[in-house]
Amino acid sequence: METVSSRQVYANPWLTVREDEIRRQDGSAGIYGVVDKPDYALIIPMDGDRLHLVEQFRYPLGLRRWEFPQGTAPDRVAVEQAALAERELREETGLRAGSMVEIGLLDVAPGCCSQRGRVYLATELTEGEADREHEEQDMRTGWFTRIEFERMIGEQVITDAQSIAAYSLLLLHERRTA
Repeated sequence: METVSSRQVYANPWLTVREDEIRRQDGSAGIYGVVDKPDYALIIPMDGDRLHLVEQFRYPLGLRRWEFPQGTAPDRVAVEQAALAERELREETGLRAGSMVEIGLLDVAPGCCSQRGRVYLATELTEGEADREHEEQDMRTGWFTRIEFERMIGEQVITDAQSIAAYSLLLLHERRTA
């Protein structure tokens, strides 16, 4: 597939939307609408059998959702992913990790979005004060056992696709390192 032209149709501090005119292999023309967002870090804070989650209001859904801490750098700035993971963990939960191991990569919605996420397992945790961004002021945090976490998925309390996929990466990581 070849990009013939590209134009930005919208931008804000978190994302841009562009429309690309494309030419397919058979020569036919088409368009793609693409949401460009910076890559994010998702952190699985784990202490023994417990996982630390955050709950916040997700405006597009109109619902509060439990999920793993995750985020991007402000103003679409490119940041080294391990440093971003440490910052997001500290900002959202107040936790600091003595060990932060990358365990996988997730593509959010590759049919329409360029964003990718690195998943980190954070252990050897110490508690501190959260330093949340203004948009995160209503955020709550909590520790949950893995059994509770899985039950919350089954009961549709946790529906965040990135968190559910990251948990799968955790299970695969544990299988590889066992």
